Amino acid sequence: MRTRAIPVWSALAGLTLLLLLVLAPSAGARATGLSDAAAALKQGPVYVDPAAAAQLSKADADALAKKIKDADKPLFVAVLPANAQFPPENLLRNLRTETGVTGLYAVRLGDGFNAAADRSVMSRDAVGNLVTDVRQPGVDAKTELNNFVDQALPTMRGSAPATWGATGSGSGGGVPVGGLIALGAVVVAGGAGLYAVSRRKRLRKEAEERAALDRLRVVVDEDITAFGEELERLDFHPAEAGADDTMRGDYERALDSYDRAKSQMDAATRPHEVRGVTQALEDGRYSLAVLAARREGRALPERRPPCFFDPRHGPSTGDRTWTPAGGGAREVPVCAADAARLDDGLDPQARTVETDGGRRPYWEAGPAYGPWAGGYFGGGMLPGLLVGTMLGSMLATPAYAAEYGGGDFQGGDFSGADFGSGDFGSSDFGGFDGGGGGFDGGGGF
Repeated sequence: MRTRAIPVWSALAGLTLLLLLVLAPSAGARATGLSDAAAALKQGPVYVDPAAAAQLSKADADALAKKIKDADKPLFVAVLPANAQFPPENLLRNLRTETGVTGLYAVRLGDGFNAAADRSVMSRDAVGNLVTDVRQPGVDAKTELNNFVDQALPTMRGSAPATWGATGSGSGGGVPVGGLIALGAVVVAGGAGLYAVSRRKRLRKEAEERAALDRLRVVVDEDITAFGEELERLDFHPAEAGADDTMRGDYERALDSYDRAKSQMDAATRPHEVRGVTQALEDGRYSLAVLAARREGRALPERRPPCFFDPRHGPSTGDRTWTPAGGGAREVPVCAADAARLDDGLDPQARTVETDGGRRPYWEAGPAYGPWAGGYFGGGMLPGLLVGTMLGSMLATPAYAAEYGGGDFQGGDFSGADFGSGDFGSSDFGGFDGGGGGFDGGGGF
């Protein structure tokens, strides 16, 4: 036993030393300037510059930081004074560069506000919509930042950086060394309990995933059945008069999509695998639309996402402005029939699913339907469509955050200054107007 105890105690001692080195403030450190703001954001999601402390109290900053950490998302918030140390031009881009972590960055500069994000975390349009929703003249920093965070967390992708640790906000002040030593003692005393806690969390997550997959099977089976009926209604025969190799190729792709959707659903063991099923169905419906156009001598349809209100309606034909209950207006792709209904002031034909309160539109249902919708609309498009809806809000729950994104999305990763300029848009955010209007531009770096 003695030969095994030495490396364990050495590892614990090393952990305590690492905590001291990483979290303890260096002598004479000052919390001023963009570099210090970036350094603080590497250790916690919220930074309040001392010169802007009157805007957001430490208690409010800590509460905001806890909310972000609990959601496990790479959302960075900085409250800065409108002075020469923080020129507004390129401020968001420069803060992102200094921090070096992929994520969504929100800055309250004096009385102004703006935000921008890496495309892998949130689209430019989604960020712009959020900023527009929360940026109102005369709103205090606490209200504005909480409103932004509450709306952003459910719709953004990625995970929090591992460097955040257990501290709250980065609003000045040091971490007592005595407290870190006590933390090390807790690590030693509670080491055996960590495994039990981790195991319970794993078992709970597996149970939640099984329940989510059971709900998804019902909806996806309905979709697969509906697509099979579309194939029958088309009544295409490869040897029929007028059929050519191009038409036969379209039909073959539709059949392959149908078979792929069935086999993938049969093999699915985790919710995020359903995304591949609905992607296959979306491919198949487009192939059918192309085949129908060829047979009728019409122009081939543009490759567009399916109808937002019900993907079974097939590829969308245009976009319409739509406002969900309790949310803001946004552009959504719609089929011709739903476009006509909206133009006439009527409700669209929404896809409903079973919930504990009866059948509801899928965007008012639980997080289990996130992978289903993500396969139809793609990870980059869906967050902007779901901002402010119940599905968008519930997707932020820890049990489903990873499942929604699967392995496709990144966030919280260190990239330093090496990020694509295309993801960060224009280098000029314009000037700060000093009157509560915030930065010009916004939405993407």
